[in-house]
Amino acid sequence: METWAQLAIPKGFRAAGITCGIKESGKKDMAFIVSDHPCTAAGTFTLNRVAAAPVQWDRALVPKNDMRGIVVNSGNANAATGQKGLDNATRMASLAAREIDCRADQVLVASTGVIGHQLPMDKIATGVDMAAKALTSEVDGFRDASHAIMTTDTVPKVAGTTIRTADGEIVHLLGICKGAAMIGPRMATMLAFLVTDARIPENLLQEALSEAVDVSFNCISVEGHASTNDTVLILANGQAMARPLHGSDLGMFRQALRDVCETLARMIPGDGEGATHRITIDVEGCMNRDEAMAIARAVADSPLVKTAIHGADPNWGRIVSAAGYAGVDFHESELCLKLNGFPLYHKGTPIDFDAAAVSKNIRDNRETHIQLIFYRGGTHVRFWTCDLTAEYVHLNADYTT
Repeated sequence: METWAQLAIPKGFRAAGITCGIKESGKKDMAFIVSDHPCTAAGTFTLNRVAAAPVQWDRALVPKNDMRGIVVNSGNANAATGQKGLDNATRMASLAAREIDCRADQVLVASTGVIGHQLPMDKIATGVDMAAKALTSEVDGFRDASHAIMTTDTVPKVAGTTIRTADGEIVHLLGICKGAAMIGPRMATMLAFLVTDARIPENLLQEALSEAVDVSFNCISVEGHASTNDTVLILANGQAMARPLHGSDLGMFRQALRDVCETLARMIPGDGEGATHRITIDVEGCMNRDEAMAIARAVADSPLVKTAIHGADPNWGRIVSAAGYAGVDFHESELCLKLNGFPLYHKGTPIDFDAAAVSKNIRDNRETHIQLIFYRGGTHVRFWTCDLTAEYVHLNADYTT
């Protein structure tokens, strides 16, 4: 993956990120991503029954083959806002469409921030106008956009890559995302926007995105709270190639999309509110993906596991007990556990280990690895979360006050 200095912007795309006063902090709060050519589009969205107004707008539009842009505000989620919220999301799309001379239903919308407040549409209108004037195809535009979508994130999150087709064409893929809390499986309070100059039909683009999201954004958790606004969108304008991706080129693109999404997804628990450790959970040897995911989620969302890691406490009983209540019908003799490579539990039996050494290893490394090994089958999943700290409680206790 590339750094900002190395990023190549996909052909035909421009972006901007500006300040329009939605956030009291005065930080950037409006992003605009535009293609100068019609795009195929795909998206995945929250499974929360309370879906934000922009989620409802976008769901009705993708997959689609003539999209032109994405407009995003931060500081206000436009969620649980009733019909007025839906009207405001529609107007936000209309304002953006007017700036780039297209229809409202060619613009996707996203919002993030506090739930239950109506959008300040005067500031939205000003912000869309300002963002449109600031659009650029330079890296700075996407850098500014990545800042403008942040809420409690401490760092912007970006990933990009290129692939060379069999015909020698160079295809670019770039993604930005935000997320630091209210992060639960099946996406969370996170937004991700990807753009590519690949040419790909909308049905294949949707398949590729859904597959990539399933092994990336659907495999992260901070506290297990699924949000109202979760959205992943991708636009593909085809400007890098003469004909649609097919065969091995399509396979390379799907892998590249998975890689970019995984890189972005891992950044979210790494930036979890107040987090001091990013935790990678590998669940190996299960009969199928569903049972492996159930075990991974149970461990990832356990406050006792998360606080133990924060305290560098190798209290392995919390981990195996979380696996045990995941709803998977296994026998404890089928389970082994390693923590940062140290064997702690083998086929239902505790292993003698140097607790002080394991504790020091956890304390000295931001990355923590929990490995749960079963003897049931050949399925493996990887899941990411973070520890739970007093700072997380402080940040969320005072979020709106």
